[in-house]
Amino acid sequence: MANVETKPVVHEEDLLIEEYGYDDHFHEHHHGDKYQSNFITTYIFSQDHKMIAKQFLITGMFWAIVGAAMSLIFRLQLGFPEENMAWLKPLLGKWITVNEAGIGSLAPEFYYALVTMHGTILVFFVLTAGLSGTFANFLIPLQIGARDMASPFLNMLSYWFFFLSGLIMFLSLFLNTGPFSGGWTAYPPLSALPQASSGSGAGMTLWLLSLVFFVVSVLLGGINYITTILNLRTKGMSMWRMPLTIWALFVTAILGLLSFPVLVSAFLLVMFDRGLGTSFFLSEIFIGGQALDHVGGSPVLYQHLFWFLGHPEVYIIILPAMGLVSEVLSVHSRKPIFGYKAMVYSILAIGFLSFIVWAHHMFMSGVNPFISNFFVIFTLIIAVPSAVKVFNWIATLYGGNVRFTAASLFAIGFVSMFISGGLTGIFLGNSAIDIQLHDTYFVVAHFHIVMGVAAFFGMFAGIYNWFPKMFGRFMNETLGKIHFWGTIIGAYAVFWPMHYLGMAGVPRRYYRFDSFAAFGQFDAMNQFITIAAIVTFGFQVLFVINFFYSIWKGRKMTSRNPWGATTLEWTTPLEPGHGNWPGKLPTVQRWAYDYGKDGKEFIPQIQPLEEGEKEGH
Repeated sequence: MANVETKPVVHEEDLLIEEYGYDDHFHEHHHGDKYQSNFITTYIFSQDHKMIAKQFLITGMFWAIVGAAMSLIFRLQLGFPEENMAWLKPLLGKWITVNEAGIGSLAPEFYYALVTMHGTILVFFVLTAGLSGTFANFLIPLQIGARDMASPFLNMLSYWFFFLSGLIMFLSLFLNTGPFSGGWTAYPPLSALPQASSGSGAGMTLWLLSLVFFVVSVLLGGINYITTILNLRTKGMSMWRMPLTIWALFVTAILGLLSFPVLVSAFLLVMFDRGLGTSFFLSEIFIGGQALDHVGGSPVLYQHLFWFLGHPEVYIIILPAMGLVSEVLSVHSRKPIFGYKAMVYSILAIGFLSFIVWAHHMFMSGVNPFISNFFVIFTLIIAVPSAVKVFNWIATLYGGNVRFTAASLFAIGFVSMFISGGLTGIFLGNSAIDIQLHDTYFVVAHFHIVMGVAAFFGMFAGIYNWFPKMFGRFMNETLGKIHFWGTIIGAYAVFWPMHYLGMAGVPRRYYRFDSFAAFGQFDAMNQFITIAAIVTFGFQVLFVINFFYSIWKGRKMTSRNPWGATTLEWTTPLEPGHGNWPGKLPTVQRWAYDYGKDGKEFIPQIQPLEEGEKEGH
């Protein structure tokens, strides 16, 4: 029998120093003088993708606090409509009306403004820019082995257009007539007629301007992400060796590039209706008994244009979270991701199908029932690739040596939320059942669980997992676990009861229900939801404290790869400078998920295949 020569085990640290010639002092001698910079170019107008990611993250966190605080104010109104809210007058000014007895209540028009701003801020500024902007910027160059984005300058501009967009939206909160109050979907005629309501005037103009700048930010970022992934992958990094995070962010960027311009076209036509007297979305409108001149338009046209973005937008929000969760579950269960290629194909299928299901938001708008059937079929079909992903996540966890860190708990919580929230979508996707459930709290419950809370869980999993790579320190794990349990229990306590409200026909966006005999019986449930929302918000404050405390005082990261992960970002020095790797870029030798193979706990992507070893997929 011939002697079999075995190769010595190559350790990641040795491989990096021997083959690539660098250690953990890159930050002292990185990349030459062209990147040596001052405070402004390092922290404000930075062109380093890692710093831009932190800017997106912290700006997104600010908007998350603002948006959540707004929801608490209108939940107080819903849960306790008779209570005195005069204590909020110093904060909200004339939007709290105080009667002769000194009892303060929320002004009805401001209630709608709060609901509108809450939806706009959370959907666009937090779960689109905050989630994609952070992790696409941070992970794409690091995980594909690139120095930076294809265009660092455009990358910087994408953040500052987002910042400008947020600034304009923030200023609209201080207008005398208030911010826009026609719902985050901005349906005409409330959005197309300045005289329709107090918030339809200057507030709507600033809302439109803000979101146009926001779309510019998304397009600049998306072009950069796609170009970087296609052109700047390091040697050996084929598409089939990319981590699932990169696949998810790649498809997300394509969705944004194709769908957001359609939204801008809708906004442009709204601006024409508002200022130039056109009638794209208006016809036979009476205000105060007076007939307006607008004839021939259709608000349903606006709905088509809006939801052509609106449904891919759901996946622009959830796909990055899916990618983060796939990575975190594999790393912390110490197992290869189950069915890698099936996961990639399901991401591609979700991306494609997301463009042909938009009218399931419009079953009640008078569209032809035959057309509705088309959208019902594809709405139910899109559940299949989503179910494939859920099955593969559970299979990845099954039999794994799961480390219950804060990151992995949030990833598991994401799977729970995605299942329970997704199942209720089957009801709403059926055009016959939707007649009963449309515009009720059932809809609010469904999309908050499957899109809102689930996306936040993916975001939290990503923050806890990559925080050491971002800041060189760890977040407090005990506080992280308290944050997880408080959030998952609180989120279910807030949104699960809303399903029952919806099945009873309780409509969304109503200012108060105590004057309705049919809905007054739900007073106790509304109070319970409001209290649960306040408590859940408290746990998010705990997260913010943990986050900022850990940036400066958290436990220092002493090992380059604390989680024992295989992907390239964990091969950079402890404090990577602008350029990520000194010397030459690492060469990829294998796929991204070699865990528990050949007696080794994990094998980094830079370690060559041994003789006779097959690359696993």
